[in-house]
Amino acid sequence: MQSLQKRRDGEVQPHISLFGGLFHLRLPFIHWEWEFPEMIQAIVVFMTGVAGTEYLKEIFGLSFELALSIVVVHEALYLVNNILGDPLIGGWITPAVPLITAFLVQFEGTDRIYALLSIELCLGVMYVFFGLTGIAEKLVNFCPMSIKAGILIGAGFAACIGKYGFLSVQKGGVGFYATPISWTIGVLLSLFLLFSYGFGDIKFHHQNKLIQLLSKAGFVPAIIVAAILGMVLGEIALPDFSSIDGIIFNPLPGLVWVGKNFSILGLGLPPLDILLQSLPMAIIAYVIAFGDIVGGTAFLNDTKKYRSDEHLDINPNRTNICCGIRNLIECFFAPTCTMSGPLWTAMTVTVAERYKSGKENMYSIFGGSCTFNTAKVICCLIIPLTAIIKPALPLAMALTLMIQAFGSFYVALTMCRTNIERGVAGITGGAIAASANPAYGLLMGILLYFVCQFIGTRSEQRTNEVVKGVTITIQECEAIKEELESTETKQMITK
Repeated sequence: MQSLQKRRDGEVQPHISLFGGLFHLRLPFIHWEWEFPEMIQAIVVFMTGVAGTEYLKEIFGLSFELALSIVVVHEALYLVNNILGDPLIGGWITPAVPLITAFLVQFEGTDRIYALLSIELCLGVMYVFFGLTGIAEKLVNFCPMSIKAGILIGAGFAACIGKYGFLSVQKGGVGFYATPISWTIGVLLSLFLLFSYGFGDIKFHHQNKLIQLLSKAGFVPAIIVAAILGMVLGEIALPDFSSIDGIIFNPLPGLVWVGKNFSILGLGLPPLDILLQSLPMAIIAYVIAFGDIVGGTAFLNDTKKYRSDEHLDINPNRTNICCGIRNLIECFFAPTCTMSGPLWTAMTVTVAERYKSGKENMYSIFGGSCTFNTAKVICCLIIPLTAIIKPALPLAMALTLMIQAFGSFYVALTMCRTNIERGVAGITGGAIAASANPAYGLLMGILLYFVCQFIGTRSEQRTNEVVKGVTITIQECEAIKEELESTETKQMITK
């Protein structure tokens, strides 16, 4: 289903320019086409978004219907990025979610709601301010590498020891100890599909359609297999259709209640003391999110090499502002614990891979991203679909967090260039995960940085420490180069 307006080869996809070209407004079927493969994917993976209801139910005691009303708004706001010119598919700030959860449970009653509103308000303001001023990259680069790595390690640990990981059932865990077989199979299969050397080798050497489908489906097959296995073994309840009284879910009554009782619109601005307590948590979330912006931007720049017919206008400042708009809208009307982040890596990669195959398969990348996010919102409103996936939501949440923990660990460990940085990052991460307030862990990381890496050392001495780490890498690269130049390796690569 093609869009009405076409582009010339090498130009950007047609749009309506706003605010001096900062935003590119694109309307459905006029500026972007409906892509059926992305629609089909959305029908399956929308359950990962609906899994966000679990946090709202657990932390704030909301009913599933109220929580789903909030999630519908959250899912719809992903389109803000896409229709304003950002091709990235947005997602949660997933590594921050366990830390935000640990922070929120320190508060009681209305103060807990205010704490959530404070985090999202501060985060939204930071996004917009740094996007408008263009200083976002400088700010994040100013943060020491050991502290950034420590934040990721802390997020990974928090996911592992949290309620969706290895927390005991007696303490409220719904992860491994609640559904040991389906949880284990789901996590192992997810990590195999996304990270294992074995499946990477299979994808490279076998080009049949099933393998290619699995390679583009992310961890969706793992969710399906684990959910079916859990239902067969009795670890997960079967879907309950007895209470279904319609086809389309109406979120408006729930949003009216949320607006009055669960938002800045109804409760007013949070007290200053809670805002100040929440600021470190918002900074942690922003540091993680900006890492996603950097990674997503680099990935799209690489994607551009495969398609000369469409010029992708990639602007990190635009991404920042769009994410800020989403978080600000949410905190004023329908806040959520997962925050609004810039990147869902798995789906961005999946859409981009099909886009790379040529415009006969995907005319514009905006068709793929906009179709996916639009279809995902529609699926959230179909009551029979939500009834089918409702029992598996805790499992879907668990798989999401374990995948994120795995990714957080391997990214964090590669960020550290010296043993001192690794030590600071390790203790910072442990303190963030174990502290009642993650901000204390961040403070510990800052103190450790000054004690171990800054005080008493000259700037050239700190540079030498970095060079030591780089030297090892260069030596390793030389060894790899020699290996690649060997006759035996050349013959193997040729085969």
